[in-house]
Amino acid sequence: MRRFLFAALALLPTPALAWGGTAHAVIDRAAIAAIPDDGPVFLRRHVDYIASSAALPDAWRNAAENFAKIEEDPNHGWFREQFTFLKPIPRSRYEFVIALFKHYEAIKRSDPATAARTNVRWTGTLPYAAMEAYQRIIVCMRQVRAAQAAQHDAAFAEQHCAFDVIRLGHYIGDGAQPLHDSVNSDGWRGANPKGYTTDRSIHGRFESGFVDGMRLTAADLAPRIGAPGRRSGDMFDAILAFLDNAGDQMERVYILERRNGFRDFADKDVRALIYERTSAGATMLRDMLCRAWAESAVPPAEVKPSPIDFDNPRFDPETGSAPG
Repeated sequence: MRRFLFAALALLPTPALAWGGTAHAVIDRAAIAAIPDDGPVFLRRHVDYIASSAALPDAWRNAAENFAKIEEDPNHGWFREQFTFLKPIPRSRYEFVIALFKHYEAIKRSDPATAARTNVRWTGTLPYAAMEAYQRIIVCMRQVRAAQAAQHDAAFAEQHCAFDVIRLGHYIGDGAQPLHDSVNSDGWRGANPKGYTTDRSIHGRFESGFVDGMRLTAADLAPRIGAPGRRSGDMFDAILAFLDNAGDQMERVYILERRNGFRDFADKDVRALIYERTSAGATMLRDMLCRAWAESAVPPAEVKPSPIDFDNPRFDPETGSAPG
């Protein structure tokens, strides 16, 4: 029966995997292995589940399940060239979406080509998805702590955390990949004086073909992950800075592709970029997990008035809530 089920599953259509299944799994394993002893070490017990499910959020992007796809697709990208008009970046997913629509309305006649991509699908919502997963992890880590303090079985609470780590790890892994942070995600768009490839396959050839060809492992990343950091400061701002840093490497991907199309798995420069970007993702994920664990030790702050209270001074009637 199991053999029949696996065979049936193999016939189902699957979406392209961002960073490829290999790199996502490696990033998750390296991040969890690097958690210090004062961090959420219980995640080590779930590392096989997390790593083997690392590409799960991509499975929610199948066109056959269009409600799931429409909601999930934007969570995997952050095409920052599309919203340079937004300063600062809103601290609310819905405020961001509304701002995009207002800009679309303003330019749809004067610049229809730009307007066509001024929407949530062609800008992305990755930092919001990452923050949402991060805060869910804080909540479930509080539940782990409560179960431990009461000497109850924390297994279910740990499993809840592990599932949200799968989500957070995927979004942070995507964000570490430079092509997820640019309109040039699948071939160069627009003016192209340097003659970069316009072939959409560059994305897969870089993040899947080359990564698999070089046989990337979590052990490769271990010495490249520094001491834990990011114990303070604004997490949303930190995520935006992380995405900007990755996006700044986007043209480097195209320069390296022009050399030989990522066909030489011994190419030291491409390997160096892969090591740099995947270790950056693992470092960010490890630091976010440790920060969530530290935050979970503190009871949730009582916010008055509530973010959905009309009396909240930051209440936005367009979104129905105050921003984060």
